Formats: sequence, structure tokens, C-alpha cells
Amino acid sequence: MKNLTRLLLLTFLLAACSAPQPEEGIPEDLDGKKSLLKEKRAELQQLTTVIDELEREIAAQDPSISRQQKSLVTTTQIVKKDFEHFAEIQGNVEADDLINVTSETPGIILELPWKEGDYIKKGQLVARLDLEQIKKQIAEIDKSLELANIVYERQSRLWEQNIGSELQYLEAKNNKERLEKTKETLEYQLTKAEIHSPVSGVVEVAVLKSGELASPGAPIIQILNPNQLKVVADVPENLLTSVKRGDQVSIQYPALNEEQTARVSQIGRTIDQANRTFEVEVNVGNYKGLLKPNLLAVMLINDYTNEDAVIIPLDVIQQEVGGKKFVFISVEGDEGEVAKKVYVTTGESYRGSIVITSGLNGGESLIIEGARGLANNEAIEVQTPKKESING
Repeated sequence: MKNLTRLLLLTFLLAACSAPQPEEGIPEDLDGKKSLLKEKRAELQQLTTVIDELEREIAAQDPSISRQQKSLVTTTQIVKKDFEHFAEIQGNVEADDLINVTSETPGIILELPWKEGDYIKKGQLVARLDLEQIKKQIAEIDKSLELANIVYERQSRLWEQNIGSELQYLEAKNNKERLEKTKETLEYQLTKAEIHSPVSGVVEVAVLKSGELASPGAPIIQILNPNQLKVVADVPENLLTSVKRGDQVSIQYPALNEEQTARVSQIGRTIDQANRTFEVEVNVGNYKGLLKPNLLAVMLINDYTNEDAVIIPLDVIQQEVGGKKFVFISVEGDEGEVAKKVYVTTGESYRGSIVITSGLNGGESLIIEGARGLANNEAIEVQTPKKESING
């Protein structure tokens, strides 16, 4: 026992004496600092090993100390199960049917009975325009057409009697027909005084009001079909083989604290050269009537699956100075349970869980609470285990 104590003191003294002084021991150049850091890490690792061994031997030779130093821990049994990793891609809710109702002819709006939020059916009157100017133009055309008809009839009779020139006859005919076509066009425009809804839906935006001028192609109102919504996301090209049309994905709405599952309805055929992404669409309808265009959504795409894997909580993994990862499990010792240090190799992680590719086989009692600060073969006292197993 005395020899062990002397060895421990000697080890600490050697470490203290070899520690560099800040003023003269640390090199100024970068390569020197890197070399010294590597050297001291190796020394620390060796010192940690010696301390662990000393603690184990002291506990083995002095049972009273072992009983006094028992650490309280909580364990749970490791159970194998399937592990899934999901890529979380930010997207937006978009309207599949967001229609701009426009006028085909300019005119002052005489009647516009709709407000934002009103439900409108397909074919219902949206607005009525004042097209009095077109009516006056038709009246002017009618007057000109009366004279054109008289001239044409006279030139036609003269031409039948071989009197007058053919050119005069053709000019009279052309003038009459041109005026008839002009009147026909104006009459068609007059039918556009009433604008009807092309779809059923909700008035999302009332762009214009009664008394304002409606211009051709400019929206009067926007109609949204609230039942035809989709989530659109730009997915990185490295996930090109992970998502296919018809695949089921999860959609989360952070602002609503809601989540739903839906199937991929469309995949973009090109890769965006600017950000190396392709577009993925998922038809979601109107989930619980809560969704609105431009609402933030998160698309979860399964990009990795490991069947029958050993999975443990990510926060129980510890790491040595040299980079080795380890966990503690509870095993039966000579005088009760002890903590056994197990080096592990890790794989993929997701949402607080990580895959262990080597070091654990499943079925072990993993120490999940009280593991920090434990030493290898340290005596432990296991508290009441949690009812659930890891990922069980």
C-alpha cells in the first residue's frame, strides 16, 4: 500500500516538474506549439492510465475505501432496433390553385361585392365594369356603317350594269366589311363587362375596389383554393437517390407545432446550378384547415437506415484526450457491481441517439446517469432502473 502511494506521488511530481513554464517553456512558432501539445496529450493519457490502475488496486486492497466511494448510478438495458436518420429540409407551403382574376378590357369597376376571406363559387359574378365608352364607339360605327352600306349597294348596282370601275366597287365593299368587323369586336368587348370567377375558393386578396380602373391582365382579386396546397422544398443533390416520387415523408410545421405524413407528388427534373438543389413537391391538402401559403415547413427525408442496430443516447458517450470514445456499463464484480469502461466505435446519430458499430452487442446494462467521473472497475451502487429500455 505504501509503495502504491509513493508511486502516485512520484508520478504527480514528475508531471509537475515536466510542465512547461508560460514564460519560457512554450515555443513561439506554430509547429513547436503543435508538437508540444501532442507530447503533453500523450503524457496526460499515460498519467490517466496510471491513475485508473492505482485507483483499481487501492480499491481492491482496501475494501472499506471501496464501500465508502461507491457512486450512485442509473442503468438501462441496451436493446437492438432499427435506426433511421432523416435529412431535415426547409420548405414552404404553396398554393396549387392561386388564381388572379383579371379583366380582358379596360373599364371602371361599378360593382365589386367581394371582401378578403369571402368564399366564392365558380361562375359567380366577380365584378361589373363600366363600358359606356365602348357603347358609344358602337353607336359611331353604326352611323358609319349606314353610309357604307348605301355606298356599297349603289356601287354594286353600277358594277352589275358595267358602270364605274372595279376599284370603286372593291373599296366600297372593303369599307363596309371593315366596319362590320370593327363592330363585331366592340360587341365582343362589351360582353366582358361582367367578370366571373373561373374557380371556387376563398378571396385571398382584393387588389382593386369599386370605382378603380381595371386594366387588361392586371388582377382584380386573387382566389385561393384552400384544399389544394403543397409543400415545396429545395433538396441538396446528394439526396437524389434518397427520395423518389411516391415515397412517404414527414412534414413538420414549426409555427403550428404540428406534423403530418404525405407522399412525394413531384420531383424536379433539373439541378439548380446556383445552389446544387432539386425541387421536391408534396401535396398536403389543407391539414386540419390550418395551413396558409408561405407557411414555413420542414420536410423529413429518410436518407439512412440501419436495421437491428445497437443504439444508445448520444450524451452518455465520453471521449479521452487521445480521441478514443468510451461508455461505462455495469458488470458484476467480486464484491458487487462495478463500472466497466468500454471503448466504442460510433456511426450515424440523429436527435440524441447514436449507432454503435463496435464495442457493444446489445443486452448490456448501460450507465446513463452518474457516468461522468467514473473510473474503470470502480464500485457502483445501481439505483432503481428505469422501466423502459433504450429504444425498446
